[in-house]
Amino acid sequence: MTLKRAARRFAAGFRRLSIAQRLFVSAAALSFAILFVAGALLTAVYRQQAERNFDDRLNVYLRALIADIANAAEPARIGPDQLSDPQFLIALSGWYWQITRLDGDRGEIASSRSLFAARLPQLSSIGVPVGVGGARQGVVEGPDQRRLRVVERIVDAGDSGIYLVQVAGAMTEIDEAIARFEAYLVATFALLALALVGSTAAQLRYGLAPLRRLRDAVAAIRRGESEAIGGAYPPDIAPLAGELNLLILANKEVVERARTQVGNLAHALKTPLSVIVNEAAAERGPLADKVAEQAGVMRDQVGYYLERARAAVRAGTLTGSVEVAPVVESLLGAFRKIYAERAIDFAFRVEARERFQGERQDLEEMIGNLLDNAGKWARGGVSVTLLGREMDQERDEEEPEAARAFFRVAIDDDGPGLPEHQREEAIARGRRLDETKPGSGLGLSIVVDLAALYGGGLELSESPAGGLRAELTLPAAPRG
Repeated sequence: MTLKRAARRFAAGFRRLSIAQRLFVSAAALSFAILFVAGALLTAVYRQQAERNFDDRLNVYLRALIADIANAAEPARIGPDQLSDPQFLIALSGWYWQITRLDGDRGEIASSRSLFAARLPQLSSIGVPVGVGGARQGVVEGPDQRRLRVVERIVDAGDSGIYLVQVAGAMTEIDEAIARFEAYLVATFALLALALVGSTAAQLRYGLAPLRRLRDAVAAIRRGESEAIGGAYPPDIAPLAGELNLLILANKEVVERARTQVGNLAHALKTPLSVIVNEAAAERGPLADKVAEQAGVMRDQVGYYLERARAAVRAGTLTGSVEVAPVVESLLGAFRKIYAERAIDFAFRVEARERFQGERQDLEEMIGNLLDNAGKWARGGVSVTLLGREMDQERDEEEPEAARAFFRVAIDDDGPGLPEHQREEAIARGRRLDETKPGSGLGLSIVVDLAALYGGGLELSESPAGGLRAELTLPAAPRG
């Protein structure tokens, strides 16, 4: 996987996070970054300070040796006890001093007992430049392959000679001190990071609580449990809650106005059509029959499109929800009476209790049409099964945050069924496959259109009972 593709995946994953998750991740990342930079700076400062203190210690020993050289009658014969630190007495302890006479041919050398038979290399021979005050300081490899920090200086003792004075200390002391500091620093910063992350999570939970309450209030309206957003909100959230309440109220007003206008149109058309039908019925002849036939078609078409307009208005607004099982049971009670003479048995099985995200009358219209169609063709029985919810897989993959849940209602009859090639024709508007059966042929097409307005659908297939199965898919209300 290329770096560019990985970056795109990370960006896509970050976009799918909620606001709270984004704030938490960004705050945690910034906290860790700041702590890391601060730790690196503190470690660098501590290292510089530790090296400076180490160098100061070496320079103290160096000045003590120079003072002894200035006071000694024979500097080259300075004894091993000139410095009080006992580490200069322990062999290969890592702390050494060495005095080398530079004038004369003998090259006399005096050194600490800790240096044993070894010799310290001269910094001048490895190219270390002279520093402030004529001294040199650098790092060399010692007798036991440990790194040594060395300070040296050339001292002119006049008639007594010219000497190179060197003091060295093992770098392990600095490294161990820095390692201890880093361990304490990591432990301290780890606790600080946990405290920062915990405080960030607490702040987000407290700070975003009004948004969660607002979300729950809107969800309650969608489930039909409430009609408006209530409660007190902070000043920056309260206007949003107020605007949402106004939007909900405006939607209700639009629905009511649309219903009123559609009802008025229905009544305005119903009377003229009734007059035409009655006048045609009073006459005899082909023209009167044709007028009556077409007036009936017009009445069915007007009813169909008016109902579709009503449903479109309802489905396009914020609606409540209705429990499915009681609606089905109520309809079954009515159809048992309607088909009592044919002794059609209507059975109902509930696999999961679901709520329909929409209007009750639309649910009654859809299931009622399907039950009516099944009752017309059934020989002895119709069964209704309320199936559990499923997620919209397509939307779930493309837009996980917009995924919707759907439930299904399966209606089976034991009638003659319908061949596969006629199933699409059966749901076409106004199409009747058997003219001997009563109806206008609009029932199944009304169900298809209503279901589509809510994002669902209708599927016809062969029933396990031998007849036709009509499976209705509808949106499920969120579970509270």
